[in-house]
Amino acid sequence: MVSGQGSGGNVLAAVCSFFIPGLGQLVQGRLLPAFLFFVVVGVGYFFAVLIIPAVIGGLIHLWSIIDAARFVGPT
Repeated sequence: MVSGQGSGGNVLAAVCSFFIPGLGQLVQGRLLPAFLFFVVVGVGYFFAVLIIPAVIGGLIHLWSIIDAARFVGPT
């Protein structure tokens, strides 16, 4: 696996997280963050009619993309 900020693996992980929150973390082998991002963003989007949870879900979705892009694995 390729690791390091800006590596091809991190770009792929960020793109995966763009489409499905947490998928990038799953691609990187980080199961707990993947599950947490998926659930929290999913709940936020589920309650989108309430506006505030949707905004929070959107911000956490963005955080999942950035987290996947900046991940530096064990060396």
